[in-house]
Amino acid sequence: MSRRMKAAMYYGIGDVRYEETDIPEIGRGELLVRVGKALTCGTDVKTYKRGHPILIKHIPALFGHEYGGAIEAVGEGVRHFKEGMRVVATNSAPCGECFFCKRDMPNLCAELKDSLVNGAFAEYIRVPEAVVRWNTHQIPDSLSFRDAALTEPLACVVHGIEESNIKLGDTVVIIGAGPIGQMMVMLAKKHGASTVIATDLADLRRDIALKAGADIVINPSEEDPVERVREETSGRGADVVIEAVGLPKLWEQAVKMTRDAGTTVLFGGAASGTTFEVDTVRFHYGQLTLKGVFHLKPRHVEQALKLIIAKDVNPDLLISHEMPLEKINEALEMMSEGKTMKVAISP
Repeated sequence: MSRRMKAAMYYGIGDVRYEETDIPEIGRGELLVRVGKALTCGTDVKTYKRGHPILIKHIPALFGHEYGGAIEAVGEGVRHFKEGMRVVATNSAPCGECFFCKRDMPNLCAELKDSLVNGAFAEYIRVPEAVVRWNTHQIPDSLSFRDAALTEPLACVVHGIEESNIKLGDTVVIIGAGPIGQMMVMLAKKHGASTVIATDLADLRRDIALKAGADIVINPSEEDPVERVREETSGRGADVVIEAVGLPKLWEQAVKMTRDAGTTVLFGGAASGTTFEVDTVRFHYGQLTLKGVFHLKPRHVEQALKLIIAKDVNPDLLISHEMPLEKINEALEMMSEGKTMKVAISP
């Protein structure tokens, strides 16, 4: 095997280059996976548009983290995987031993950053030992690499839906109908929501939200989404509101849409250093529940993969385009402009 590969290398904001680089070397407990398909992600777009605090320290850096592929090489000590096996893996994993891991909050493990892996926009990717141990799974021959690559983002959505505590008959609002929002729509329905309302500025995403199961879609540029939600709920507000964009002004909007004693899930990651405001009277006397939900736990990865295999989510609604690796910049631009959902990248 040649020791060089084609890859998308991150050099900074707006600067991702398609070039040749060394194939990653693997160590004990690690895997080398030949990427079959990789998917663009909202985090990739944010990294491309406004930078990434970790990648920027290691430029040029390998880029991308949602993928499915086949094992090319197995490191010493790996027991449950072998060459040629078809697998999917996440981009990080917990230690299993720290304060948060022992309290069933491995998504807050301090060692997640140490296990962080990027490089899915390339011919090969190195899977670190912690990810091999906790968050790597064999996939059946019947599951395409493209569809399997949805496992990591869907696992995050599974976590968000779990924390939202949706009950039968609830009205649920999803702010942001990107790929994450679409999966939120699909799972909210499966968890018993009778009415799902999705808001998004992009025509494409509102149309897809209806196909994904939304009962009502709102264009915030044409009407006040808070007022519309109140109209649809007899003036009360929604039982559950999930913000899946990551803008402080939309966090505030989400709270305003939530009924008294309802739950607001702040799922979209906002830029570092930003803040948002909550009316203290409304928060206290309305008995609001505000939840920040971050990342995933290993059990969510298993659950997400089972949902994909069972066809409980529709990948065709979530992945709208396929492009070769050399067009990664075009793919990220299209996604940032709301012209696509996820783009499947072929190395």
